[in-house]
Amino acid sequence: MQTYRFIIIGLGNIGRNFLETVLSRADLLRQRYGIALQLVGASDSAGSAYHPQGLDMARIIALKRARRSVAELPQGRPGGSSIELAQQAKAEFLIEASPTNLKDGQPGLDIVRTALRRGMHAVLASKGPLVLAYQELAALSDLGSESRQAPCLRFSGAVGGALPTINIGWRDLSGARISRVEMVVNGTTQVILQLMAQGQSFDAALAEAQQMGIVEPDPSLDVEGWDAANKLVILANAVLRQATTLSDLSVTGIRGVSQKQLQAAWTAGGRVSLVGLAEAQPDGAYRLNVAPTTLAADHPLARLGLGEMGIVYQSDIAGRTVATSLEDGPIGTTAAMLRDLIEIVMRR
Repeated sequence: MQTYRFIIIGLGNIGRNFLETVLSRADLLRQRYGIALQLVGASDSAGSAYHPQGLDMARIIALKRARRSVAELPQGRPGGSSIELAQQAKAEFLIEASPTNLKDGQPGLDIVRTALRRGMHAVLASKGPLVLAYQELAALSDLGSESRQAPCLRFSGAVGGALPTINIGWRDLSGARISRVEMVVNGTTQVILQLMAQGQSFDAALAEAQQMGIVEPDPSLDVEGWDAANKLVILANAVLRQATTLSDLSVTGIRGVSQKQLQAAWTAGGRVSLVGLAEAQPDGAYRLNVAPTTLAADHPLARLGLGEMGIVYQSDIAGRTVATSLEDGPIGTTAAMLRDLIEIVMRR
């Protein structure tokens, strides 16, 4: 039995659910993989806690459900910073689940930098550090460093939750030339467009989606296409190996989609979805854009139901590869984070 220590930054829905997932699968991890996961450090917006012999995950989960802070633990430190925890904790893994900041990536970006420089493997749910500094972080990790001892960087949960968008490109299409990728990875716009196709106005559909709790605090990230664009940036860098920033993409949101366009697509058996597209050009580069797209009835992504996400890869030796996922809340992202952690352990 091998024990791996981890620290977690961010204890919102995703971070708390990750701890719940780890606890609920402790027996499976021991029996199937011969490993145990020990939480030694945790940080939220009000402070941090650290204990080298381990923290009580069940107690932390209870605190967060009661909207309280880990700083209230006996090992807690009110006002303790996440970066200090990453600098000082002795652990093999960083689990980074802090809120996404797409302006400067902080504090997640500095936390991930610190962990990787210390030799700590990093598993991310947050998109900000990857969108703003993918090439830098990859160079500090096994994704870009020539050192066999470089720590691992994984982030499959940041690009579609449990949907294996990154893993298909990395593993299942190894040795293939990818010519085209189409991805529907924003559940909010899927819901809004389907409600509009049923006759609701854009504003009414957005309000209903907000009541469902699936809309970003800033709705423009969803409806203007930026959430999907962020995920396409990460995929382009990680899978297509094309250094990419948001400025390299053409991005169009769903506000301009008319009910007439939607109803015509649905009547024909298809749909309109917000699609992220990467298409290989004659020079080998990829053209990247996000836009509302009419999908014909025979298109795999036209079959997605409410709340489903999907991706289609086209490649020379594997043909068409399709994956879809139906998730309930943050559990898909936390499942992907656990998947990443297990992959690192088994690889090492």
